[in-house]
Amino acid sequence: MALRRGGTAVAFPLLLPPPRRQTATRAAAGGQPPENVVRVPWALRLRLQRGARRRQGQAAAAVGRRPGKLLLRSRRPELSQPRWQTVGRWERPQLVSAGWKHRKACGDYFQLEPSQEAAPALQAPPSEAGQGASFAEMGLQPSLLAGLEGLSIGRPTAVQRLAIPALRRGRSALCAAETGSGKTLAYLLPLLDGLLSRPDGPAVEEAAAASPRGLVVLPSRELAAQVGAVAAALCRPAGLQVRGLTGGGAAGGLRRQLRAAPPGAAVLLGTPGALREALRRRFLALGRLRWMVLDEADALMDESFAEPLEEILAHAPLAAGAPGPTGPGEVRTQVVVVGATFPAGLSQTLGKFTDVGQFVTLATQSLHHLPPHVQQKFVRLKGRDKLPELLQLLKERPATGGAVLIFCNSASTVNWLGYILDDHKIKHLRLQGQMSAAARAGIFASFQKGDVSVLVCTDLASRGLDTSSVQLVVNYDFPDTLQDYLHRVGRVGRVGSKAPGAVVSFVTHRWDVDLVRKIETAARKRTGLPGMDSSINNRPPKGG
Repeated sequence: MALRRGGTAVAFPLLLPPPRRQTATRAAAGGQPPENVVRVPWALRLRLQRGARRRQGQAAAAVGRRPGKLLLRSRRPELSQPRWQTVGRWERPQLVSAGWKHRKACGDYFQLEPSQEAAPALQAPPSEAGQGASFAEMGLQPSLLAGLEGLSIGRPTAVQRLAIPALRRGRSALCAAETGSGKTLAYLLPLLDGLLSRPDGPAVEEAAAASPRGLVVLPSRELAAQVGAVAAALCRPAGLQVRGLTGGGAAGGLRRQLRAAPPGAAVLLGTPGALREALRRRFLALGRLRWMVLDEADALMDESFAEPLEEILAHAPLAAGAPGPTGPGEVRTQVVVVGATFPAGLSQTLGKFTDVGQFVTLATQSLHHLPPHVQQKFVRLKGRDKLPELLQLLKERPATGGAVLIFCNSASTVNWLGYILDDHKIKHLRLQGQMSAAARAGIFASFQKGDVSVLVCTDLASRGLDTSSVQLVVNYDFPDTLQDYLHRVGRVGRVGSKAPGAVVSFVTHRWDVDLVRKIETAARKRTGLPGMDSSINNRPPKGG
């Protein structure tokens, strides 16, 4: 810039603003803030600072203290939860599985530690409960007490103390209890007691058809055989006959299974398909039926059983005004629905044939809760790492470590995994629903006897079967639903088990993580799993 003074041009340097970097430096030294800095509201800044200080304090406290026994043990110690720590109902706990949908989470794990030694079903009743402490105090028939002695059963479980007095009164009921709690005896004892205490009506023979007074409907041949063995042991001292109907192909097979010496079988156990076939061929009549049990109700409500089950219910004298042995208008068929979990459409199906509003609900306090006496480990893995992890588990397990159940979600995975175990010289059995009846016969019985200690199976083996010898369950495929998880984990730590056992679950898919988060949240809050229904008193919609 030039200024003319007295005809002479004098030059002055042009003053330019300093560079932006210098402005920023001056601002840091106490000047004005630079233009490209975002101002954070003071309230939000204060909240963030407080949250950071709180998290730092919690982390320091977690590292600095000895938490004692843990409820949840994490690979990252700061996420472990001691038993004494409680999480409020409306709190959102910090989860180990929160970031498990990211691929970098592979290799992470957490473990639910046992918080008690015995199963909840074996805990002594409170003195004010008013429930009989022994089977004899419940007023059961002497012949049934003799049958229990033969089975070496001396003390009732929680669900048995709850259900036996209620069912002896003749009310239809929903009996809901955790897996492995003794539900079979809970319904067999009072219903058999009713047959013994009330004289049999005149037999109505319909073309030599079998006419049982008690019917138990079960979803699988294996479960029917197991419950049938218990029923036969209870009925033997009383002289009652028990028969099982699980199919057999030709009509001769059905007749042979139903055949019994006069006065015929008092109790019949069967699968839906076989019972429907016998009713259609008129080999079976339900006119004298006094009670009906739907065991493992959630499995019976599967779409593959829906039509046969409805046909069976239609043949039974369930509705008001149904003809009975003493005349029309008598409603005397007691219906008992049994299970650890129940589907949403149960009341709608039963509502077509009986008044579900008259049902009473018998539920234990531990229903839908994770078993507190069983160790449960969840491992985040890539799909290709599951097989090496399983082989390591099996090879490191001691020979005296009890039996092992390995669950897969499909029959094809059961077969494929079986071939791999054969290659590694690991002796095992396979059980899945696509096997023929002849192939399935005896497989589970052989496993129960201890001939082979490893069983690779689908959820066919997760419902009702007595697995008291099992001490390890491996979810090679994570179950599709929380209900399936409860049934699988219920294969260990059962009434009669020598040890509580453990469960190891491989978590590989993003949708598996959603279920694991719900399980971890329920464990931290000590609540039941979400989305479970134990009520049958929801009346079906009119016209539905």
